Amino acid sequence: MSLQDFKVLTFDVVGTLIDFEGGMLAYLRSAVPESRVTDEDFLAAYRHARADGTAGWYPDDLARCWHAIAPKLGLPDTDALAQGLRDSVAQWPAFPDSVDALKRLARRFKLVTMTNAQQWALAHFDKTLGSPFDMLLACDDALCEKPDARYFAYARGRIEGAWGYKQADNLHVAQSQYHDIGISKQLGITTCWIERRHGQKGSGGTLESEHTQPDYHFHTLAELADAVEAGR
Repeated sequence: MSLQDFKVLTFDVVGTLIDFEGGMLAYLRSAVPESRVTDEDFLAAYRHARADGTAGWYPDDLARCWHAIAPKLGLPDTDALAQGLRDSVAQWPAFPDSVDALKRLARRFKLVTMTNAQQWALAHFDKTLGSPFDMLLACDDALCEKPDARYFAYARGRIEGAWGYKQADNLHVAQSQYHDIGISKQLGITTCWIERRHGQKGSGGTLESEHTQPDYHFHTLAELADAVEAGR
């Protein structure tokens, strides 16, 4: 099947289109400039905090994460800094290729978000990305977070209701093996893995999981757009 045969692309946003790791680390360096905590240690502590069974809706949960991380890393543990991490999502940057690649892909496909971020945060991300989407779905629309299969069922219903497209018309594009690629394959959804951390050690801020072989695999979103335009 050619990539051009798909009708709708569903996207993970945080980590695939938006550089959440860079955004959080920029906040850390700005808010606590004297800190000597390494990028790797901060992201590992964040990853473990998000895996906690008490994690709440994202990114509101970032305030709780700061309180969990700060004592372990010797960072100031204040409500203002915790709230600041949560609010920093408004400044999180897009990956360098995201805006242009989405613009190119929008010429051929319907673009739909499937993010574990709440609506208020998605509004910021959509603006940062140039508002390329035909449908915006957030975790508080689906009332669950990926990898919950109910999110994918919810999105499928919305897409079919809006345009009549079936699951076979959908390519799911994502960075996270844990949140997206594994469950998509289990559900029979064609998957495209954007391996944003290619060449880097560890999983950064993304929860670790077993590797699932995707249907398509690129290191950047620009590579996907190139492949589409080349008729692959």
